[in-house]
Amino acid sequence: MKKEAKAVIIEELRESFSKASIGILTNYKGLKTVDLLEIRKKLRQAGGKFEVVKNTLARFAAEKVGVNQIDSLLNDTTAIAFGFRDAREAAVALSDYIRTTKSTLTIKGGFLGQRLLTPRDVQTITTLPTREVLLAMLLGQLQAPVARLMGQLNAPIAGLANVLNARMKQLEGGSNG
Repeated sequence: MKKEAKAVIIEELRESFSKASIGILTNYKGLKTVDLLEIRKKLRQAGGKFEVVKNTLARFAAEKVGVNQIDSLLNDTTAIAFGFRDAREAAVALSDYIRTTKSTLTIKGGFLGQRLLTPRDVQTITTLPTREVLLAMLLGQLQAPVARLMGQLNAPIAGLANVLNARMKQLEGGSNG
């Protein structure tokens, strides 16, 4: 491969590394082209992409954006699943593909920002709630103290209203009898 072609590939990979919310490194040994096309389709639907890479070119691209920790994962045959939206989506798409097809594709590890992920970490990410659910949980936690405060502030007023209402019924009852 010519030096210019390598520079173009490194730049494309650098861009993917810098834009990715997650990168999952896999060993794709034994997969057929049709399998790779299916994985690419699943990841595209999840807002990502799947690229077969040369380890040395991926190493250069990763170093340019400060993702040096993946050096230990760049061995044997390597393909990287990049997730550009929610990190969970790409991890779920890849794990679901492996589980449903009983594929020989194996997860070597990955990165989330500057953090190195083990295969177990990637699996843990798939069990997390979706972003929307997490935001709803956070909103609920933020609203809870305000709701309790409102309840405490309204309690004396509600108590007074109940007493006045009871007294009014008592007076109405006494005038009828």
